[in-house]
This record gives sequence, structure tokens and C-alpha cells, in this order.
Amino acid sequence: MRWAVPEAEFVDPGTLGCQGCGGALSMRLVLKEVGDDAIAVLPACCWSIIDGPWPTHALRIPVFHTAFETAAVVAAGIKAAKRRQGRDTTVIAWAGDGGTFDIGLQALSGAAERNEDILYVCYDNEAYMNTGIQRSSATPRGTWTTTTPDENPEPRIKKDIMGIIAAHRIPYAATATAAYPEDLARKVRTAMEARGGMRFLHILAACPPGWKVAADQAIEVMRRAVRSRVFPLYEVRDGRHYTITYRPEPVLPIEEYLGLQGRFAPFGADPALVAAARREVDDRWAWLEEQHERSLQPATT
Repeated sequence: MRWAVPEAEFVDPGTLGCQGCGGALSMRLVLKEVGDDAIAVLPACCWSIIDGPWPTHALRIPVFHTAFETAAVVAAGIKAAKRRQGRDTTVIAWAGDGGTFDIGLQALSGAAERNEDILYVCYDNEAYMNTGIQRSSATPRGTWTTTTPDENPEPRIKKDIMGIIAAHRIPYAATATAAYPEDLARKVRTAMEARGGMRFLHILAACPPGWKVAADQAIEVMRRAVRSRVFPLYEVRDGRHYTITYRPEPVLPIEEYLGLQGRFAPFGADPALVAAARREVDDRWAWLEEQHERSLQPATT
């Protein structure tokens, strides 16, 4: 099978990323579609390390390193400066879940409310991986982290970042993962075509050390997240029009996703966690189906 993904590379080999890093692979695939007329804004996150130390770095586009909470607003400022120069350079704010769901949410919401002409990408590995695998508001319920150990796993469900972003009515938002590269590539192209306003990509990115999964299973675990509907693939236009872009058939039992990762060890000791996770997945999918079907209905006056 030959994937329809450009061959051009904008990430140098031999980065400081861990083996199997979903965030590193995601950057590689996204930049293939964005091209070289781009600037990346990196807050404190794994990618601020992966990019490498001064005076060299791994990305073949300019990089601006910034504070944890400021990715969106710095990207908006750079975009405004490029516009004053008469350039339509793509500016990408590239942040992890900690810098998106938590510490950077205020700046993200402000940029979305102003409909800034930037591409915001959250590579979501579901914890603060760069600083030692601490829980974030993207950490799923029942998960082990160093701050939610096996005897006291994460008690709350994962924050609905796509729902928050959709409420801002930005032109385009989508979920994606490197395990489905053509779906990811198409969504990047769609985001690039929606210039003039805010675009948001929520990319699930496996972290082998943090997820306690073998490095050579990183793609498989992301694929299982989609096939079990734990991480559905869909897009939202103008905050209202939902389209499911992949329907797994057959649906993978959630146990086959959970069982591949050591971080979900608490589920093995508590069947109620598995049942609750299954209900959450089914309820969210049913809601997405409703939104998808509603979006297909003709507009009424």
C-alpha cells in the first residue's frame, strides 16, 4: 500500500525524541503538508527538547521557543508581524496537552475568540510527560501517572477540549493521529485551506514511557484508540457542523486498547473502571453520531 503523503522532509533525523514518540512522528507528518513557508512556536513541552539545543535544531523551519502558557498568543503576534511584512507565512502553535488543556488554555481561548489566523496543534500524550509523567486534565480516568499512582489512579474523566474549542465557533477543528496518516494529512490540508481564521488539530500522540507500552507498539496503540472509539476521528466546521471521518468496523473491544498499556493497570483490579470507560466511549460516540446526522440535514430558514 502506498500512502498519499508527500516525500519532502522538514524534520531532520536523529532527534532527541524517545523511540516510538507519537509527538515526533506527528510533527513530521504535519510539516509534510504545511511546507517550508512556516514558523513553529514551541512552548515548554516534549518538543522544546526534541527540537534540540542551540545553535542547531531538528526542524527545517524557523522555531520560536516561548513560555508554557503563551503558545497561542505568541503565534498570533508572529502572524501579525508577518502580515505587516506582506507575507502569508503559516504560523503553527505546537503544544502538548499540558500547554493546551491546562496552562495554555487562557491564551488558546483568547486566540480562538479573536479568530486569529494561526494553526494550533495539540499533540496529546495525556500527561505532563516531559517533566516526569504527571497527570493533566487530558489524563483519562483510571490512569496511572506519577501523581496518580496505581492505588489512587486518576479519578476524573478527560477534559473535552474539542467541545471547548467548538464553542468558540472557529472555522475548523479536527481530531487525528499518526496511526491514520492519510486522514491526518487531509485534515492538515483542510486546515491550510481555511486560512483567515483559527484552525485547531487535536492529535493523539502515544508516549511509550508514559503509557508503559513498547516503542514498537506506538502505532498499534494509537490505532487501537481509534478502532475502540476511545479516540474518534472527526472534524468540526464553524463549531456546529460535525463529520465523523472514520467508522471502525468491527469496533475493537476497549479491553484490547487498555490491555496494551501498563498505565491502565488499575483497570485490571477494578472491573467497574472498565465498565465506566465503556459507557463513556459509547455515550460520546452516540452524541457524535447525533451531531453528524444533524449536520447532514438541510438548513432551515
